[in-house]
Amino acid sequence: MSWRKIAMKFPGTCTVCNQKIEVNEIGLWAQGLGVKHERCAAPEVKELKCIVCGGPAGCTQCEFQDDCDRQLVSELCICKKCGESRDPFTAYQNAVKKNFPLLNIKT
Repeated sequence: MSWRKIAMKFPGTCTVCNQKIEVNEIGLWAQGLGVKHERCAAPEVKELKCIVCGGPAGCTQCEFQDDCDRQLVSELCICKKCGESRDPFTAYQNAVKKNFPLLNIKT
């Protein structure tokens, strides 16, 4: 389940710290889970590694961040820098081949 950033239309109670979240305050909401303060979510944010360079994949700036469940997604993400390189698909294939030799990928 993905947490979505919203401006609160109704007051709520943070599921992490149990303090009030006021109307118009920015909170994070997930269907069936409730709401929480942005500051209460910070320790929960998982940053995936780029499979090509090993650096941060840039999860907080990712266009799919609202739909991505980082607890379930594989560690096969690629960062923006590597994705915009000269031949990102070949770089990605080579990184997967190197990191997962059991897959025996032929290119």
